[in-house]
Amino acid sequence: MSTHTGGCHCGRVQFEIDAPATLEASRCNCSICNMCGFLHLFVARENFRLLQGEDEIATYTFNTGVAQHYFCKHCGIKSYYLPRSHPDGLSINVNCLDPATIESVVETPFDGLNWEQNIAELSPIND
Repeated sequence: MSTHTGGCHCGRVQFEIDAPATLEASRCNCSICNMCGFLHLFVARENFRLLQGEDEIATYTFNTGVAQHYFCKHCGIKSYYLPRSHPDGLSINVNCLDPATIESVVETPFDGLNWEQNIAELSPIND
C-alpha cells in the first residue's frame, strides 16, 4: 500500500488515501461522470483521510439521492464522493491525485448509462 495525496484544483480541499501504487480504476460513461471526466478509484472509508477543507465542500445529489457528490465550493472540482455502488467506501477521482506516488493506472470501462444492468461489473473497493 502507498499513501497518495489529492485534492481539488484550488487546493482548499486536500486528502490522502491508502491504496496500491498500481491503481485499478473505472471509467464510467454515465451522465455526471462523462461530463466531469471522473475516473473512479474505490477505497474503503478507513483508507481515506480529509486533511483540510471540510467547510469548503458542497454536496450534490440526483436521481435516487443516495450518492453524495462532494464539490469544492470555490473551484467546483469533485475530487471524491460517496457512491451508491459502494456504500462502505468512497470513490476517489484518480485525476485529482498527485501522480508522484502512482506507478500506473489500469482503466476499465464501465457502462454507467445502463447502471442497473451492469452494476455487478463495477470494480471492487481497493484494499
